[in-house]
Amino acid sequence: MLSKTEKIKLKAYDLGFSYVGISKAEFLHKEAKELELWLKSDRHGKMSYMENYFDLRTNPKLLVNNAKSIITVLFNYYTDKTQEDKTAPIISKYALGKDYHLIIRKKLNALHQYILDEIGEVNARGFTDSAPVMDKVWAVKSGLGWMGKHSNVINKNQGSFFFIGELILDLNLEASSPVKDYCGSCTKCIDACPTDAIIAPYKVDGSKCISYLTIELKDELLPIEYADKIGNRMFGCDICQEVCPWNRFSLVNKEPWFDANPEMLKMSKLEWQELKKETFNEIFKKSAVKRTKYEGLMRNIEFINKNIVDAKKTI
Repeated sequence: MLSKTEKIKLKAYDLGFSYVGISKAEFLHKEAKELELWLKSDRHGKMSYMENYFDLRTNPKLLVNNAKSIITVLFNYYTDKTQEDKTAPIISKYALGKDYHLIIRKKLNALHQYILDEIGEVNARGFTDSAPVMDKVWAVKSGLGWMGKHSNVINKNQGSFFFIGELILDLNLEASSPVKDYCGSCTKCIDACPTDAIIAPYKVDGSKCISYLTIELKDELLPIEYADKIGNRMFGCDICQEVCPWNRFSLVNKEPWFDANPEMLKMSKLEWQELKKETFNEIFKKSAVKRTKYEGLMRNIEFINKNIVDAKKTI
């Protein structure tokens, strides 16, 4: 006869999640100290929201009363599809499909409903990258992978192209065992980062990351010191993942929701440069790219284009 833990894991896999792990809901002592130091060092740049809800980030029991367990899931989003015009500004792989928040929330809600139906009254809340939850920490604690030197979670079987979600609940479940760190002496991610955002193994200065600069930073202009470092990336950055040896094991995702938008793939460099707000709203209405808003995306495209023009002038 299957245990509650086994039944829940099987249901999670049935819902389409790639990997499922469980950890005890507990205060994150070590991570709280690290987060406090990271914030004091201004590694979060202008992401002021990272300063909010410190207690909630480090204590899941404040998010769900009497929380006992955390079910953490990984959802593969890897695609081998690429933009057709190789000179067009680049969008990160995770944003080529539809917005992951929508489908992961839906599936976590379905998992909670299964628990209610199968086990009884269980208080739970689902999260995915949009609340004060330390997603990567819980993924590591639940044995889904280890924290790579680029600070992304790496799964030994399939690399790091995953979304992470959690269901925090007031139900005792069997905790999974953490796995060892397999990065070894490799420093490919550190060496490849064009902005030196990985300031040391396992330590990232978020204010230097291309993903931060092109998505989170809301300034009217991007910092001029990154003019020759951002390259051709207009939304996010996959460089540290692209060079990671473990991602040679990445498999194309089987979730239709994450299928790359053909309109995005077909757009030429000129079409991106001449993108109108109406077209932006239509193409990106269910996309994570809308996070930058039209003005932010055009700021990035103009910045990239100016860099390329200026570079040609110096040749």
